[in-house]
Amino acid sequence: MRVAYLGVLQDGDLARRTIFGAAHFCNDPIKRGAYEMTLKIGDIAPDFEAHTTEGVIRFHDWIGQSWAVLFSHPKDFTPVCTTELGYIAKIKPEFDKRNVKIIGLSVDPVENHSRWAIDIKETQGNAPNYPLIGDIDLSISKAWGMLPAELSGDASNRTAADNQTVRNVFVIGPDKKIKLILVYPMTTGRNFDEVLRVIDSLQLTANHRVATPAQWRQGEDVIIAGSVSDDEAKKIYPNGWQAPRPYLRIVPQPEGTVPSSSSK
Repeated sequence: MRVAYLGVLQDGDLARRTIFGAAHFCNDPIKRGAYEMTLKIGDIAPDFEAHTTEGVIRFHDWIGQSWAVLFSHPKDFTPVCTTELGYIAKIKPEFDKRNVKIIGLSVDPVENHSRWAIDIKETQGNAPNYPLIGDIDLSISKAWGMLPAELSGDASNRTAADNQTVRNVFVIGPDKKIKLILVYPMTTGRNFDEVLRVIDSLQLTANHRVATPAQWRQGEDVIIAGSVSDDEAKKIYPNGWQAPRPYLRIVPQPEGTVPSSSSK
């Protein structure tokens, strides 16, 4: 069975076209041609159906009302990715505490993922405890903008170097919108502690009209959002705020927003 892809358009319409088991994306409102799609923060995450190491999933249904992290790999049995898959398995409880589901993608068959998991366990101490997608026809990598839309062929004819742009991290919210996009080179391992930090900020600012400053971590002071007037801020923060500049209004992190189970 080939991976099927279900595209979600900006205007909420769906277009699905399956030919010989491989799916194609049609983005008529944008008219980009060749089914090309460039994702940005705020876009609806493309939906798809795919084989994973935990069975067949439909991505949006799998997310449900949770947050999600999708992180991609150019090929199985690659050194840097081996360390990443093991580390995120180790810290998965931290994502669980934040109601965040983890899913990986690699441009290889699911059967290879299962063999790779043995190496990951033996070398990193933890095997993947989350699903890994087998993107064998490249349809998901192309739909998510990680590979050129005009590429043809399948994973068996491509090397890790051919797929070097498939090194992304996407954070998706319960509304199925993309909240964060990170792209890493093949030679630099991803910092998943930073991904957790960003998720803390995203979840906080989704529920409170604040922003987080540079290097912010859970429990530290935050900034009143620029969209909040001083009159509104006085109602929300009756004890006032620090303001080294009128546009820089600093307050403690809103109470009740630090997860009691979090180690951060």
